[in-house]
Amino acid sequence: MNIRRELDVRISKALAAAGAAEGAPALVAQGAKPQFGDYQANGVMPAAKKLKANPRDLAEKVLAAADLSDIAEKAEVAGAGFINITLKSDFLAGRLAQAMADDHLGADRPAEPQTVVVDYSSPNLAKEMHVGHLRSTIIGDSIARVLEFLGHKVIRQNHVGDWGTQFGMLLAYLKQLLLSDSTGNHADSELSDLEDFYRKAKERFDDEPAFADASREEVVNLQSGDPQTRDMWSRYREVSLRHCEAVYSRLGVALTSKDVYGESDYNDQLPGIAAELDKKGLLKESEGARCVFLEEFKTKDGEILPVIVQKTDGAYLYATTDLAGLRHRSQELHADRILYVVDARQTLHFRQVFAVARKAGFVGEGTSLEHVAFGMMLGDNRQPLKTREGGVVKLIDLLNEAEKRAAQIVAEKNPDLTDDEKANVARTVGIGAVKYADLAQNRTSDYVFNWSKMLSLEGNTAPYMQYAYARIRSIFRKGEEEAGAITGEMLLTEAAERTLGVKLAQFPETIQTVADECLPNLLCAYLFDVAGAFMSFYESCPVLIASEPARTSRLLLCDLTARTIHTGLGLLGIETLEQM
Repeated sequence: MNIRRELDVRISKALAAAGAAEGAPALVAQGAKPQFGDYQANGVMPAAKKLKANPRDLAEKVLAAADLSDIAEKAEVAGAGFINITLKSDFLAGRLAQAMADDHLGADRPAEPQTVVVDYSSPNLAKEMHVGHLRSTIIGDSIARVLEFLGHKVIRQNHVGDWGTQFGMLLAYLKQLLLSDSTGNHADSELSDLEDFYRKAKERFDDEPAFADASREEVVNLQSGDPQTRDMWSRYREVSLRHCEAVYSRLGVALTSKDVYGESDYNDQLPGIAAELDKKGLLKESEGARCVFLEEFKTKDGEILPVIVQKTDGAYLYATTDLAGLRHRSQELHADRILYVVDARQTLHFRQVFAVARKAGFVGEGTSLEHVAFGMMLGDNRQPLKTREGGVVKLIDLLNEAEKRAAQIVAEKNPDLTDDEKANVARTVGIGAVKYADLAQNRTSDYVFNWSKMLSLEGNTAPYMQYAYARIRSIFRKGEEEAGAITGEMLLTEAAERTLGVKLAQFPETIQTVADECLPNLLCAYLFDVAGAFMSFYESCPVLIASEPARTSRLLLCDLTARTIHTGLGLLGIETLEQM
C-alpha cells in the first residue's frame, strides 16, 4: 500500500468537502521532521489562496472532514496551514506485516499495466564502448528494472549506431586487411581492439585520397546491398556487439542481442517516412534539403529551426531514423510510454522529433514521449573524463580499474578471505561502486568521477550499502536464526523501532516515484535513509539479547530491512554480499 497516495486521496476529498475545488491536490509529502509528523499535507494554502480564505481556518475544516481514523494517531494544523499527520503504530505494524508477506514489499501493482519502451545504452558500433555510454546504460537499466518490478511490460531497445558513412571507412580498411591475408588472422587480430582499428582507418582516410575514395565506394556498396560488403559489415557488427555484450555482462545490465534494434533496421523505412511527411504537407524544401518547420521552435531572432529530414545529397539524418523509431514503437510495439535515456545535449533534438511525430500521426496523443536526459561524467578538472594521454576511456578499462582498486581494499580489510572470495567481493563492490556513484546523482546534473568517494565505506556509497546488508545478515548467523522462517508480531514500542518502521513502510511510494519521474537517485537516497535508520535502531535496541516478544519483533524488523536493501539495490542493478 502506498501510504502517501492513500493520504493524498483522502485529504483531497476533505479539501473538496471543505469548499475547495473538486480535485484540489492535497500535496502530501513525507515529514521533514519526524517529531512533528510522519507526513505533511501542504495543499491547504494554495487552495485557501484561490478561495481567498484563511489557511488555518480552512485547514481545520479539512481535518474535520478528513477520514483518517484508521491511519492517523494524530493529525493537527501547524504553521500557516500545514497539516501534520502521525501514523498509528498498529496501522504501521500492519503495513510492515503485509510487506513481509509480499515479494514486492507492499508495492502496488498497476490495475492496467503499461507497455513501456525504454531506449538506452545505444553505443556506436564503429568503436568500443567508452565512459560516455555508462550513464545511459545504467540509468536506463535501473528504470527498466523498476518498471518491470511494478508489473509493467518493458521492451528494451538498444538503438545501436551500425550504419552510415563511417562504416565505409571501416569496411575499406577491413577489406584491405582481408586481401593482404587470406586466412583472416590479421583482420581478427586488428578487430580485437576496435578503438585502435577505428583510429588506423581514420588516419588513412585523412591522409590517403585513394583510400578515402575507396571508403566512399564502400558506403555506396553497403547501401545498395552488395553481398561482399554486407558480409564484411555483418562481421564487423558482430565483433562490435560482442565487445558490448562483454561490457553488459560485467556491469550486470539486462541487455541482450534480442534488444538490439539499430539504425540499420530502420534504413529501408526512411524513404517511406519522408513520403508520409510530404503527403501530410509537412515537408518543405530549403536550400536543396527537405525539412519540417514548426512554429514552436524559433531562435531568439524569430527564425524557425528546421528539422532536416533529407539532405541535398539525398542522405537521411538521425531525425529521420528517430521518426521511424517512434512510428515503430508506437504502431508496432504498441507502447503507452516511450523513454529515451539520452544525454541532455540532445534535448532540442528530441523536443523537435517528438513534435514532428505527433503532427505526422506517427504517435498518438495517448502515448507518453519522454526524454530522460542526463548530465556528463567529469574528471577532476571538471572536463569530460579522459585518459592521461587525453584519449577516450574505454568502459571495460574503467571496470577493470574498479575491480583492481576494490581488490586492494578487500585485501586490507579482510585478509582471511580465500582468493576466490576476495575476487568475488572485489567484483561485486568495485562494479557496484561505479554504478551506485552514478545512480546516486540526480541524473540531470553533471558529476565528478572520484574513486575515493565511490569506494568509501562511509556515506551514500555502494560499499556502505552492501556492508549494511551484510551486517544485518550476520545478526541471523550469530543468533543461529533463519531469516524468513521467523514468525510473530511486529511491535513498534521504541522510538528507533518506529522510525525504522516508518521508513520501511515508505518503500512502495518511493518506488512509484522513481518509476514516474525516472529518478534512480531517489531510490539511492531512500536506501541510505533506511540504512541510517537501521544503524540507529541497532545501537539503541538490542536484538539477540532482548527478551520475547521484543526479540522476535526486532528480528522481523532486521529481516525486512535486509530484504528492502537487497531489493532496492537489485533494482539499481547492484549485487549484495552475505559476508564482506
